[in-house]
Amino acid sequence: MNLSGFTGFKTLARREILRFLRRPRNTFVPPFITNVLYFSVFGVILGDRVGRIALDGGDPIPYILFILPGLVVLGAISNAFENASFSIFHGRWNDYIEETLTSPMSYSRMVVAYIVAGATRGLLVGSLIAVIGAFFTSVGVAKPFYLAAFGLVVSLLFASFGVVVGLWADDWDNLTMMNQFIVRPLVFFGGVFYAIRELPSPYQELSMLNPMVYMVNGVRYGFLGVSEVDPNWSLAVLSALTAAVLALDIALFKRGYGLTD
Repeated sequence: MNLSGFTGFKTLARREILRFLRRPRNTFVPPFITNVLYFSVFGVILGDRVGRIALDGGDPIPYILFILPGLVVLGAISNAFENASFSIFHGRWNDYIEETLTSPMSYSRMVVAYIVAGATRGLLVGSLIAVIGAFFTSVGVAKPFYLAAFGLVVSLLFASFGVVVGLWADDWDNLTMMNQFIVRPLVFFGGVFYAIRELPSPYQELSMLNPMVYMVNGVRYGFLGVSEVDPNWSLAVLSALTAAVLALDIALFKRGYGLTD
């Protein structure tokens, strides 16, 4: 066993985790304020007018409880993606990533360290949003295994995507563009604020092509025990996609894509 490589992995992961923990005003305050507004406006004010939403033949769910899983997913994947992409690009921009590349670590450990840090931030922010939601409505966990599994998989998946974007980006605007104009809109059209089955054809069928539908419904199944899609199938596909993107990250690191001139 290469102990020096393992020590390097722990050091790199710790450095990237401490990076966001030491700046709570940047990491936790923005999602706190944003989600207090989401729950206040969509959950309390509009929720009384929307009423309840029935899923999978179950009992109708209060609207504020219906949107909570989607907001958790939005916060988790946005922060996981942002952390990984920022760490990689910031290291490239300031040239200190070369110190990591010349360390006695395998490329796979380097990549996993960045992904673990990003996923950790995503899970922490997702948990924070769930706690915020508990102040507005009664929050339970119907399927703990599925909630933990989907939370972990979606955070790892978007941290992995963040590594790709961090290697690809040429400037800071590229990072902002991917998060604000691609990731977030896909989540909003992924059934966060409405049930997919309420959409008319062909929008209902087109929505099923959006991977966010499966992530939101998977976390919703963990919280509420109801879903518009098969949670087992969703978890299997998302896990396979995570493994594929992780393999891509390692291959890009080995190739030196974005890391060398």
